[in-house]
Amino acid sequence: MQDDEITGLSAIALSAAIHEKRISCTGVMQAYLARIESFNPTVNAIVSLRDADELLAEAAVCDAELASGKSRGWMHGLPIAIKDLCEVKGIRCTYGSPLFADFVPDKDEVMVARVRAAGAIVIGKTNTPEQGLGSQSYNPVHGTTKNPYDLSKTAGGSSGGAAAALAAHLLPIADGSDMMGSLRNPAAFNNVVGFRPSPGRVPTALKPELFVSRLSVLGPMGRTVRDAAALFATQAGHDPRDPMSLPTEDLTPREGRDFSGARIAWLGDLGGYLPFEPGVLELCRSALPVFERIGCKVEETVPEFDMADVWRAWTTLRSWLTANAMRDAYDDPAKRAQVKPDIIWEIERGLDMTAREVHFASKRRSAWYQHVLTLFERYDYLILPSAQVFPFDATTHWPKEIAGRRMDTYHRWMEVVIGPSMAGLPVAAMPAGFNDRGLPNGIQIIGRPQADKAVLELALAYEAATDWLDKRPKL
Repeated sequence: MQDDEITGLSAIALSAAIHEKRISCTGVMQAYLARIESFNPTVNAIVSLRDADELLAEAAVCDAELASGKSRGWMHGLPIAIKDLCEVKGIRCTYGSPLFADFVPDKDEVMVARVRAAGAIVIGKTNTPEQGLGSQSYNPVHGTTKNPYDLSKTAGGSSGGAAAALAAHLLPIADGSDMMGSLRNPAAFNNVVGFRPSPGRVPTALKPELFVSRLSVLGPMGRTVRDAAALFATQAGHDPRDPMSLPTEDLTPREGRDFSGARIAWLGDLGGYLPFEPGVLELCRSALPVFERIGCKVEETVPEFDMADVWRAWTTLRSWLTANAMRDAYDDPAKRAQVKPDIIWEIERGLDMTAREVHFASKRRSAWYQHVLTLFERYDYLILPSAQVFPFDATTHWPKEIAGRRMDTYHRWMEVVIGPSMAGLPVAAMPAGFNDRGLPNGIQIIGRPQADKAVLELALAYEAATDWLDKRPKL
């Protein structure tokens, strides 16, 4: 195989080629390193790249193991770069912040250990916004990640480096995390698949805030649903170190499931509540006939809930968690000076929160969850756009206005992803096509609580009925 053929294979197909010995792990590593050398300087998706000789030596060990009849798992010899918010033993983890520019962890996060055990070779990290806050992957340590479909545009975030690396074929598979759309917004901006699992599906090391309010989850990204589902199956499963970890179960989606009569609700702009850049809502709406072609019944509905209440509850919890997580850095003037203004705003807002305000936000979150359950009495799935804008200028930190409506915070322009996050629902971010400028956007396929497998099954059927994932950027 030529290098472009190798890097063009899906992760599942690449795994099969390795195990059938049609290509060596060393050949795979060489092909990806060559592509990274050619395109990463402009895309800037992969950071803290390890030494090539070390990586090739690890690939050679994988080849020797296969020659002796041993495979570590389906990821045997596959290169992966871990999001730079997740700790990997021996590889710098900067969190996109000068405060951690030289931090090298001495242990793997649970998810990383599982990926390694399945045979993957960790080649480095993927870029992210500072501390993962904001859906634009720029930071003072590694710079800005560009969108492979238009290098003047953002790749989104906070899993922007992961999504861009997949779109540019710098990686066959990637991980990410999602608190406020960080697996969904960049998937839409880069024409790849992102999957936000149910909280507790992918365990993580215990952090103080996780017992109080799990808003953020770890999850997979891929160039295909099958790839993302395979990585998810590797990431997921109970771990006693995570007190909210769900029991291990078979999460592999069935292909070819019959969706005749499945009921889908199109939530659109939530009855005019959300503003959208011209063309986004229309593009996402044009994807609805795909569901009808596979047998689903689609109708438009609007939640009978005050969505501004959901936003207020979200911002309260977000600021409160951020303030407590970063209090030590804020209290040190020298460190505070190295933190971007948006984070300072978030911290200072959170420090002013009272226990009563946090409790009320939690009550409103619970009320929203209960309302969502009533929607699922009528529908099997909910559909929303994944982003309210198309990829924007990479030099712009965040959109200040959408369709004439001012965005009053650095993350207001992403409000469309808040509902599923606050309800803890599984969501597959899938492509919806491209606008006349060649910029992608996508939709969220949202399922019932803990119905991760069912969401992936509908995503598989949707993918099979479209060809959007076949379109590659012209780098």
